[in-house]
Amino acid sequence: MKIYYFYQHLSDHYLSVQKERITDAETQLEFIWIDCTRIDVVNRVETWQKEIYQHAHMSLNEFHVKDILNLEHPCSFDTMDDYNLLIFRKLITPDDEIGTTDEQHEQMFGLATTPVSFIITPQVLVTVREQGNKVLQNYISRIELNFIHSNREQNKSRKLPASPFDLSLRLLNSMVDGYLDLRVPLTRRVGFWQQELLQGRRRFKKWDQLLQESISFQQVEDLCEEQIDTLQEFRDEIIDNYPHAKGKKKSERLDILLVRINDLISHVERIQKHIVRLRASIQATIDLHFSAIANQTNENMRILAIITAIFAPLSLLTGIYGMNFEFIPGLKSPTGFWIMLIVMGITTILLIYYFYRRHLVGLGEKSVIDLLAQQNKDQHINLLWLLDYKPIRQSVKKTVEKVEKLTKLK
Repeated sequence: MKIYYFYQHLSDHYLSVQKERITDAETQLEFIWIDCTRIDVVNRVETWQKEIYQHAHMSLNEFHVKDILNLEHPCSFDTMDDYNLLIFRKLITPDDEIGTTDEQHEQMFGLATTPVSFIITPQVLVTVREQGNKVLQNYISRIELNFIHSNREQNKSRKLPASPFDLSLRLLNSMVDGYLDLRVPLTRRVGFWQQELLQGRRRFKKWDQLLQESISFQQVEDLCEEQIDTLQEFRDEIIDNYPHAKGKKKSERLDILLVRINDLISHVERIQKHIVRLRASIQATIDLHFSAIANQTNENMRILAIITAIFAPLSLLTGIYGMNFEFIPGLKSPTGFWIMLIVMGITTILLIYYFYRRHLVGLGEKSVIDLLAQQNKDQHINLLWLLDYKPIRQSVKKTVEKVEKLTKLK
């Protein structure tokens, strides 16, 4: 457990941070930041609560303590008379060094999230996180870099937070910024599935994996929805009870806090909208895949129907002369066989010419599957080219309209 004291210097109105309490007539204690790891809490809950009471003079609700220790707790915000509790799920990135324990973190789409708890009062901020959380560790490192500077130089660039609410928003912003890095790998993953679905060379058999990842996209979208709701509740608390949240600080401005939290909500909404677009893109690709298969099936049925139509008259002639009657015209003629072959040949030529004139044979067109295979061989699949292909353009048009309506509703 680490404790940081933020002081306001009354004469020059600048902030500084210290590791120890100082008694100086020219300084005033603004707030305290108590940073705890989950290890500090999980095996010594009662002792930890006493330490929090000693520094912050507040008693935590027992249910809130259980929520803080719950690794699978969703994002939430709750307010009490003495404090506000904010639980925010952070994405575990490759940079994090969060050790594996007997308890597993919530995982989705090969991504894992971990809760970070914020206990906020007008004078104290308590954070509870996993050991190895790089976002908070990097911020602590930046705070500790101030110790090598003089008090006047620490807040020269106004980088020190002015209140517990301000500090919590800065920490949340550091965590949410990492979400924007998700867009590139998720887009690449969607591109991979598009190529697999539309490669045209072999039958697609990875439906179980595609279904799992589609469910994972839905889970990420739900996570963003939880975070947006939590941040909106946090914003409402700041607006409704701002004098209480501000405490003794007279210079802090409400609009600055609102700008910060609106920026947080905007970041999460951008990720959510991006996930919605990716899910719609996957669904459109699946529709294109089945449209291509349906087109190929129709092409095969067309060829079979043409063959059947050509051989139907021939089968009729052979059936007539295969009947067991004693007297059939031309049956005993020495040239009857050759005449029948000539008639059958002429019939076949006439039927082929008829189908050719109706543009049913002889055009040399490739099927959609063949075109997809050729496109995949030459270069990466171009979805715009595929959408321009007439046989499947109409079948995709309705899907695109549904996606547009869904986007407008969002």
